[in-house]
Amino acid sequence: MTIETTPIQDLVIINSTVFEDARGYFFEAYNQNTLAAQGVNISFVQDNQSFSKRGTLRGLHYQNPPFAQAKLVRVLQGEIIDVAVDIRKQSPTYGQHFAIKLSAENKKQLLIPHGFAHGFSVISETAVVMYKCDQFYNKASEGGIRFDDPSLKIDWGMDLKDAIVSDKDLVLPGIEGCNSEF
Repeated sequence: MTIETTPIQDLVIINSTVFEDARGYFFEAYNQNTLAAQGVNISFVQDNQSFSKRGTLRGLHYQNPPFAQAKLVRVLQGEIIDVAVDIRKQSPTYGQHFAIKLSAENKKQLLIPHGFAHGFSVISETAVVMYKCDQFYNKASEGGIRFDDPSLKIDWGMDLKDAIVSDKDLVLPGIEGCNSEF
């Protein structure tokens, strides 16, 4: 496993070493010791998985402290545009976002630390997304930012008028109105 930095401090891409042969492939998707040796010391306690159709847009979600969640996101089937928005108020990159294509084919993972809102859009026919969390879900601490906040200028890889979005995500505030405690 190798760690690739992004323009936003603490937000990293994890690339696994993939071994391919006539049978298919094998790789370690997660190894706590390997990541710890590279400075990533997160203990995960919950795995989440979703199945979504093309055009689905989930997010942007976060949990406030003390229930903030670091996430390790990967795609088991299909392709998504994964987005993390820095909501750490003292960060020099507050309000900036990072987007990356994650797919079953490229096997990349995005490690999202505490202090980021997260979302993704499905750009393949379907996608199965799995992510590890270092904290259990806590409804009372959840927050969100509207996916189409014009100040964020996120390219979700689709025409947003065709996006399939939950009723809950449609009523989220923009970043200026979010209740982030980071």
